[in-house]
Amino acid sequence: MGMSSGSAGVGGRRRHNRKPVMAEINVTPMVDVMLVLLIIFMVSAPLLTVGVPIDLPQTQAKSMDQDKEPLAVSVDDKGKVFLQNTEISVEDLVTKLKAVTETRGGFDERIYVRGDRKVDYGTVMRVMGRLSAAGFKRVALVTEVEQGS
Repeated sequence: MGMSSGSAGVGGRRRHNRKPVMAEINVTPMVDVMLVLLIIFMVSAPLLTVGVPIDLPQTQAKSMDQDKEPLAVSVDDKGKVFLQNTEISVEDLVTKLKAVTETRGGFDERIYVRGDRKVDYGTVMRVMGRLSAAGFKRVALVTEVEQGS
């Protein structure tokens, strides 16, 4: 009167015919997203290095190798002076630059002066004169590589 072990049970379904659960993770969409992010960061990283937009003059000089981030003094086309990315008055430039160089290792550090090609030559020379008078000996002008000579 009982059910035999070979019967189909209620509704005629058998338990062992069910497909096994797939326990794999498809990583292809994750790899696609990571590659897109990599490309975005590779394209945007060079754009993040320049803080003050300056149209630099072009020369045929070779670029210099440097390990750490250089100290940059920029003069834009309106004659405004910037220390790194912060606008600063010419009178305060030397005192703030001395404070920065003391925390970074002294007056031995190279300072790059970036002057827009449209700025008055005297403005850039006034900045360089103040740096030289303050005791900074490693002052260099920054230019771009000359295109199509």
